[in-house]
Amino acid sequence: MRDAVTAYIGIGANLGDAPAQVRAALQWLDELPQTRRIAASGLWRTAPVDADGPDYCNAVAAVSTHLSAPALLQALHALEARAGRERPYRNAPRTLDLDLLLYGSARIQSPHLTVPHPRMGQRAFVLMPLAQIAPDRVPADALKAVAGQAIEPMASPA
Repeated sequence: MRDAVTAYIGIGANLGDAPAQVRAALQWLDELPQTRRIAASGLWRTAPVDADGPDYCNAVAAVSTHLSAPALLQALHALEARAGRERPYRNAPRTLDLDLLLYGSARIQSPHLTVPHPRMGQRAFVLMPLAQIAPDRVPADALKAVAGQAIEPMASPA
């Protein structure tokens, strides 16, 4: 078995009961093989970025996993499918979106996976919740760069 790696997962939803969907996703992370959730941010409300639809509910979770990065991504896609995620077009509203943001200190560039997530530094809905649970992973200048984006805390993840 490979050594455990700490990975960070961005969670978002803006269809149906988005806060309930994000809370369910946090619970489902505990069900992944060889993986355990070690932290979760509070919930955050944000307007869609580069998309239409209702406001999003967002969070970030940290997991300790023995899965490889591609296997973890595959498991996250299975959770999205469980939530009824459809992909009719790029940036469509969604019942659940799970993004692999960071996988230890790995840098991965493949046709199916890029880590660190290529747009995480441009998005307050990633950086603010990530800073809640892993402030050492979010440089102060990155937070300043997204300071103008509308984001507000909603609640703890439960």
